[in-house]
Amino acid sequence: MIILPAIDILNGQAVRLYQGDYSTAHKVAADPVETALKFQSDGAEYLHIVDLSGAKDGSASGMETVKSILSATDIKTEVGGGIRNMETVEAYLSLGVDRVILGTAALSDRAFLTEAVKRYGEHVTVGIDAKNGKVSVSGWLETSNTDYIEFARICEGIGVSNIIFTDISRDGSLKGPNVEMLKALSDAVNCDITASGGIKDINDIAELKKLSLYGAICGKSLYSGTLDLREAISLSRE
Repeated sequence: MIILPAIDILNGQAVRLYQGDYSTAHKVAADPVETALKFQSDGAEYLHIVDLSGAKDGSASGMETVKSILSATDIKTEVGGGIRNMETVEAYLSLGVDRVILGTAALSDRAFLTEAVKRYGEHVTVGIDAKNGKVSVSGWLETSNTDYIEFARICEGIGVSNIIFTDISRDGSLKGPNVEMLKALSDAVNCDITASGGIKDINDIAELKKLSLYGAICGKSLYSGTLDLREAISLSRE
């Protein structure tokens, strides 16, 4: 299992939200680039970046910040938020981003998802963000009637090889990941599963490792100091 430290970008700043609520946004680090460099120095092999403005309005306003991070670091990067057409996919991949994360567009535009996976294969990841088991979109501001496992199976059928799952009720809460939902998802599909939301400490990392997941995204726990990145990485590699 790999550990992916998270940087959420809003107006060029590294921020965190609570349960996806934009009104709770607060700055958590001096600078996104400095934060990425710190994560790299602590041994992270992959960085998870979300453009929060893009997630809400479909823009790619965080692209310049992502470009600055890529220029300053040697770490692999996955980016999500506002990626809703092939031009944005290609723009991020051409910058050197290793994986793009499709969320809203993956659910609403099946043809786009299919074409993106056909062209770029494992460089396309789907983010499934669920509220009460139903997939949420548009920066978590809207909830569909689609069950998260049903959607995961559709994605797998299209050829998606990697899924990032977030239980929105756990995001930013430090209440622990939703192990039950993650296990159900892992049992339902053969895709690599990355856990996101609620991770508090090293005990949560140990719990997720037992599920044989591909990865775990850590955000608030790192910024608040309840999880040590070096320790988490060490455990994940055992």
